[in-house]
Amino acid sequence: MKKTGFESVFVTGVVLLCLLGNMGSPALADQAQTVSRLLSLIQEKDAVLLTDPQGKVLASGNAEKLLVPASTLKILTALVALHYLGEDFRFVTECYSDKDQNLKIKGYGDPLFVSDVMPEFARQVQARIHRYKDLVLDDSAFQQPLQIPGVTETTEPYDAPNGAFCANFNTISFQKTSGGKYVSAEPQTPLVPFALSRIRVSGTDSGRIVFSHSQGESVLYAGHLVASFLMQQGMASSGQIRIGRAEEGDRLLIRYVSPYLLTDVISKLMEYSNNFIANQLFITAGIQAYGLPGTIDKGIRASQEFLRKEMQIETLQLAEGSGISRENKLSAMHLDQLLVRFYPYRQLMRRQGNELFKTGTLTGVRTRAGYIEDGKGGSYRFVVMINTSGKTVDPVMEIIRGLAGS
Repeated sequence: MKKTGFESVFVTGVVLLCLLGNMGSPALADQAQTVSRLLSLIQEKDAVLLTDPQGKVLASGNAEKLLVPASTLKILTALVALHYLGEDFRFVTECYSDKDQNLKIKGYGDPLFVSDVMPEFARQVQARIHRYKDLVLDDSAFQQPLQIPGVTETTEPYDAPNGAFCANFNTISFQKTSGGKYVSAEPQTPLVPFALSRIRVSGTDSGRIVFSHSQGESVLYAGHLVASFLMQQGMASSGQIRIGRAEEGDRLLIRYVSPYLLTDVISKLMEYSNNFIANQLFITAGIQAYGLPGTIDKGIRASQEFLRKEMQIETLQLAEGSGISRENKLSAMHLDQLLVRFYPYRQLMRRQGNELFKTGTLTGVRTRAGYIEDGKGGSYRFVVMINTSGKTVDPVMEIIRGLAGS
């Protein structure tokens, strides 16, 4: 008879208790009791897996059950990007000039094309030309409309849309001064008139605006922001800012290379759990595997191919690369396999004491996966997946840390 999730957890706990308790060691008996207490916290919609530095499973409950991983899925996305793009990969953004002296910018999905790098970008453009007519923005490297499962049209940063040419994660942070004037809340980012009109419509005094795909808003914002930095370099424009395409015959001016290696991007992805960065990487990996234009489907295909060929995993379900979609389903065992593969890159994760980890949060979902260093050069691997509404990972992690000697 097939066991239910609860029965599976219960049987695992009893087996461990018997195996360890019968060995006659008080320490092992205490450990068995601790494991049993840990597994008692795991309900039908939850899972846990704890492995010691030698690879021995110390606790396992519902480890093969497919559950919603939330942002712990980003571990897989990071591995897929590393596999297809390589550690030393850097995003590029191309600039062209056409016969009418229009300046064309073509993006290829750089998730860190942000205000901090734009002065250098503008200097490189200004070194090649001093004036231009229209500023033409080419976002054709990603297919549009680009719908990310789980992303909705809200003002929350985690719902920022993806695209081939974007700036500052398609958001701007603002505030209103005591004198009633709107200003950028980030000193490195000028408040361009295009954004100001959008902020006024919001009717709020402070916060963060997310630019949508509607009428090319996110692409146009990126263009207006770039134009502001070009103006700071003394570049004059006699035309408009519009969406278009780089064409065969246009003259390549610069191929701007991001200062950030892929490992730098992944570090920021892990630190901020940024959904925008995750799906930019997911789509770019799909381009590397299957060519332009970038789509979510190509990212899924590339990920599945990586899982099948490199990790012998075929049973999980993927809808996108950030974990925001509840259609993503994988098991604690899958996550543990990913942690084994990610071990050489574990320092890119967030650190808290001797713990390196990635968390995940959706309504009714709390997950956590990572490593606990043992002080001897080894690490315990842990996966906690709570899909029971109202529960947290905290009591589970408290016991896991005890078992790991933290």
